[in-house]
Amino acid sequence: MTETDGYVNQAAIGLDEPQPMYKALRESSPVFRSPQGIVLSRLADIEMVLKHTELFSSKDAVDLGNTRPLIPLQVDPPEHAKYRRILDPLFTPREMARLEPRVAEQVNQMIDRFADRGECEFHEEFAVPLPCTVFLQLLGLPLDDLDKFLEWKDGIIRPEGADGFEDRHEASAPVAQEIYDYFDRAIDDHIANPRDDVLSQMIAATVASENRPLSRDELLDICFLFLIAGLDTVTDSLDCFFVYLARHPDHRRQLVEQPDILPHAIEEMLRWETPVPGVARVATQDLEIGGCPISKGERVNPLLGAANTDPEEFTDPEVVDFARTPNRHRAFGGGAHRCLGSHLARMELRVALREFHRRIPDYEIKPGTQLAYTAALRSVESLPLIFGVS
Repeated sequence: MTETDGYVNQAAIGLDEPQPMYKALRESSPVFRSPQGIVLSRLADIEMVLKHTELFSSKDAVDLGNTRPLIPLQVDPPEHAKYRRILDPLFTPREMARLEPRVAEQVNQMIDRFADRGECEFHEEFAVPLPCTVFLQLLGLPLDDLDKFLEWKDGIIRPEGADGFEDRHEASAPVAQEIYDYFDRAIDDHIANPRDDVLSQMIAATVASENRPLSRDELLDICFLFLIAGLDTVTDSLDCFFVYLARHPDHRRQLVEQPDILPHAIEEMLRWETPVPGVARVATQDLEIGGCPISKGERVNPLLGAANTDPEEFTDPEVVDFARTPNRHRAFGGGAHRCLGSHLARMELRVALREFHRRIPDYEIKPGTQLAYTAALRSVESLPLIFGVS
């Protein structure tokens, strides 16, 4: 859905409701030196970093155990453009609309499993499996591999035994190799048996500027990124959205009573919740931001969540307004590396919220639940919901 390189220490900004800390940082320390790097919370600085890839590179900003840069996230312009020319047409709103009926069917099958129970473990039964199922269908992979993909996703994004950025490669590299091996076999199968899916389209694509197909390594590096970016970020968004809606019944009733407002509501919840709170870049030369010197090779962490609540852009930024317009949020990042899968994410979120609220309009978090938010990307470890049965 969006960049997955937001490995800022989110414990420092409050995982449950980070907006007050975003405001405090903007007002007191808009350029803040943390153990993880330079943290930026002012919109103007964040925009500058996202735009100027010649000064702030994505190439070595995060380690997911991968052996080569992930395409296109960890490839900077001008090289970056040749890959986006191939990939962007595969994720247009029109292409995503073709998938919508099948996604709606998947959503309703998941709801069928718990609608008559009066309760569900939303994270485990809905938010986690939905984007993974969509991903498998998108790339033409067996749905029987769902559990395997979920295990790999967690092993990369939240590897056991990784206490900091330096530990990530060693902890996640073995899982990464399993992913490479899996997609190596999947590519062979798709070459032998082409079909109407994204992986077959990538195999058939041509790098126009070089008049050649994508290499095996390039295909593997794209698939690796798709797995990570396509699974967890939509799960995070669903978790954050449903926590918010469970806690704010007036907003939830708006979705039920005014279904046409749903696309605007999704944009506003992306702005307010910002499930990917921050991204990472690496300075390519010695420079300065806001009077703070930054050395070549130093990590810089723009906080997208802080940009999304900056009063320089948003009127009454602390008010959640489902009718807000315009709503130029940065939940999908910005600049050349703006999220490739934003249209896919929007479609998944729109279908999920539409169908869930059509069938289960009233729900709440099970009394006594203490939500535990995950680090890096904002998700919850568990989200038990209770609701009436019609």
